[in-house]
Amino acid sequence: MSGAWMRIWAMCKKELRDYRRNRFVVVTMAVMPLVFTVAPMIQLFAIKVNAASSAFNARIGLSLLYMLIIPAIVPSSLSAYAVVGEREQGTLEPVLITPIGSQEFLFGKALAAFLPTVAISYAVFGVFLAAAKIFAQPVVASAIYSGSHIWVQLVFTPLLAGWSILVGIAISTRSADVRTAQQLSVLASLPPLVVVALITFNVIHASLAVTIGLAVALLVIDRFGWRAVAALFDRERLVTGGRG
Repeated sequence: MSGAWMRIWAMCKKELRDYRRNRFVVVTMAVMPLVFTVAPMIQLFAIKVNAASSAFNARIGLSLLYMLIIPAIVPSSLSAYAVVGEREQGTLEPVLITPIGSQEFLFGKALAAFLPTVAISYAVFGVFLAAAKIFAQPVVASAIYSGSHIWVQLVFTPLLAGWSILVGIAISTRSADVRTAQQLSVLASLPPLVVVALITFNVIHASLAVTIGLAVALLVIDRFGWRAVAALFDRERLVTGGRG
């Protein structure tokens, strides 16, 4: 590994260790995936096959939408803690005076939130698909496995996580309070989820072209947004204790 990647990975490992020692993070990472596994299961088994087509599709869409809330909400809380949390604990200054670069610092923080979020999201979706295949009525299982539902989940899970981490870190660099940063980050993570919800409920027809176009647009936003976040990260202000 190059020196830059070694520093990024070291920051990522440090952040993951901090997660394990933080009760709020542990509870968030454990409870939220559990809630968004149980809720769509209940929704799935309550679907009536003899219902109207629109109601049938809406119930399936709602079941699938629950699982996209995980990559939208969970990493926003984690990334909002990234800078302001360390500042409150008094551990930010010792890290910033090391040779690690600003982008390496931020990327290590982002990677620590991204990896567990995507792993948990895909694991929950896998459990949901298995339950639908084994326990749901054949018509319901067929509706879930057909069409673009699976592709929407697979493609937009990392993109939603990337957006949530991006805005969470941006807010964290300018906030003075952890709770405020987390609340603002959760709100800022919702707009892309609204678009995905419209696709899930077939308000926007999820053709291959539409799915790819929206995915590419979100990817571009994530890519250029990262530059804006790096520009917001002022090491001198953070070390000297200045407030945004």
